[in-house]
Amino acid sequence: MRIVRAVWHVLVPPLIVGALFVGTWEIIVRIFDIQPFLLPAPSSIWSTLGDNWTKVWDAMVVTGANAFVGLLFGVICGVALSFVLMRFNVVNELVTPLAVALNAISIIVLVPVFNNMFASTTEVPRRLMVTLIVSFIVLLNVAKGLRQVSAIHMELLQSYAASKSEILRKVRIPNATSYLFTALKIAAPVAVITAFVSEYFGGSQNGLGYGITSNAAVSRTAASWGYVVGACLLGLAFYLAAVVLERIASPTARPTTRSTSSPRSTHQHITSQQKINQHSRGLDPGGATA
Repeated sequence: MRIVRAVWHVLVPPLIVGALFVGTWEIIVRIFDIQPFLLPAPSSIWSTLGDNWTKVWDAMVVTGANAFVGLLFGVICGVALSFVLMRFNVVNELVTPLAVALNAISIIVLVPVFNNMFASTTEVPRRLMVTLIVSFIVLLNVAKGLRQVSAIHMELLQSYAASKSEILRKVRIPNATSYLFTALKIAAPVAVITAFVSEYFGGSQNGLGYGITSNAAVSRTAASWGYVVGACLLGLAFYLAAVVLERIASPTARPTTRSTSSPRSTHQHITSQQKINQHSRGLDPGGATA
């Protein structure tokens, strides 16, 4: 039930906003009589999507598989590298600038290089591109979670002579868990975007990116937008999967129980306790010595 409520809260607001956006889009196209080759109406896109749903679904499977594999390996590489950077400062100083520089290189540059390195029929270049992008996002977030721990917790464990492995297990990893899921919710839709954008620059012609470009090239704008809708649905599915995974892995927070006693009853309890203490010291309530 908790997972259902989480998915409900995640889905309902975007669906409402999306419905309003699509309705406004339809109205604007009809009022201003915008030509279909410039901007098709949502009703036309929906009709074309229904006719070509099998092709769109096949393209979603290909792009989704590339995004999932790249996301999985990106998370593994990012988490592993963040532990190494946290443990060795020298490696941190060497690798972090390199990771930033590599992430700054555009997909337009890297994907053709990967296509030349591997066969044109393989999906490895796209998955490798997704892995690079995702690993950088996970690396930054998890490394921050491993380092920015509470000083009070660190001092407490150090006072008990805890070893580095115990500090890692009891303080650093629990603190980095929330950072990991934050990175995962960011990286999940980014993996889909990277996967189908990488399809613009060669390789196998069977994904969402190729469907968008090939239909746009022959002025089939509505069909091209149908593949865009497929990409949106795929990105939303990846994001929801990350949210559900976070709900499953995160413990349920227990509500704090509030005291039901009134201020008057609390004051009476304190006054009674003071009288007992005074009597035990040999004083009467007025303060005179017995």
